[in-house]
Amino acid sequence: MTTATTSATQETPMDETAAAAPTGNLEITVSRAELLRELTAAQSVVERKTTIPILSNFLFEADGDKLTITATDLDQSLRTSCTAKVKKAGACTIPARKLYDYIKLLPEGDISIKLMDNHWVQIRAGRSNTKMVGMARANFPQVPEFPASSAVKISVPSLKNMVSKTIFAISNEESRYTLNGALLVLKAESMAMVATDGHRLAHIEKLGETLEGISGEKKTLIPRKALAEISGLLGSTEAESLEFADDDQTLFFKIGGRVLTSRKLTGQFPNYEAVLPRDNTKFVIVRSEDLMGSIQRVAQFADERSGAIKIRLEQNELKLSSSSTDAGESEDTIETPYNYDPLVVGFNSQYLIDFLKAIGNTGEVRLEFKDAQSAGQMRPEDANEDVKYRYILMPMRI
Repeated sequence: MTTATTSATQETPMDETAAAAPTGNLEITVSRAELLRELTAAQSVVERKTTIPILSNFLFEADGDKLTITATDLDQSLRTSCTAKVKKAGACTIPARKLYDYIKLLPEGDISIKLMDNHWVQIRAGRSNTKMVGMARANFPQVPEFPASSAVKISVPSLKNMVSKTIFAISNEESRYTLNGALLVLKAESMAMVATDGHRLAHIEKLGETLEGISGEKKTLIPRKALAEISGLLGSTEAESLEFADDDQTLFFKIGGRVLTSRKLTGQFPNYEAVLPRDNTKFVIVRSEDLMGSIQRVAQFADERSGAIKIRLEQNELKLSSSSTDAGESEDTIETPYNYDPLVVGFNSQYLIDFLKAIGNTGEVRLEFKDAQSAGQMRPEDANEDVKYRYILMPMRI
């Protein structure tokens, strides 16, 4: 981290674009509702526990009839804007957390913001008058510009759905950094997203998407932190599509008037196609709601550390059971057509619950097995031909 940090802070004042940006004594009036909306979007990117004080600040830049707000933690940045009455074009930095908390407490109406001497910033609203201690604009790291020429348009609903169906399967282990993100696979007619933590894998493919400018296949690894931000931005936009672009180091997502950048994850994502089950011929179909209820009840009595529960398939019934020396034991039965050989297999109950939550706990779900030692596969049993979603789980020894 240190090398990136020092270079970022040193380069900024030298950068020509920084010099061209407004540097005067900013003075603006902006509506509280609009300002708060953009601060809410940007504040989640601000570095909380930083050793570099400037990263705890928002950068405000006012020019024309627009206020642009930037936040960064050096790994990712968000640039957003709203309309403002600009009396004097200029730029300043303001402590992000303090400003956000303060603006939330102000009544509706106009807020005037003015840069004073020594980087202090005056904020006036109604009868409130506050001065906050800012920092020099020159210390704020340069944020890369969106490369419009190489951007690909992606459907907002499709990407939103793909992120929600995969993000929970991303690894939390720092040491396995190529698994700390999801792989986005873009083709001319389809897009897919895959995430795995080595114990489970979520794979979703959306067919019938027309992606202009993509020939062959484009694979991009998107860090978990960026996916979480994207998910929030997609949830609050009315835009139908977003623009996605990348260069050697950075990923760019332009959603409405907001641009999120993220440092790329380097390294090779595992060959996930090799682990997708081919011959899971034994299957059972159950209502998601029934399965969720049974798992949640039985999981109460599973071993706390492993969370392991047992699935037993026999003639026309699915039995779930668990036991632990501390808590006791529990069994739940779901009646459902099943006409294959009996099968007993163990899984992590939380991993099963994660999948059922992701599909919204409605409709039916299909569980596919080969034997007790091989990966199981789960997928929603719906008639949606365009979206293929599957979840692969490694079994546990019980």
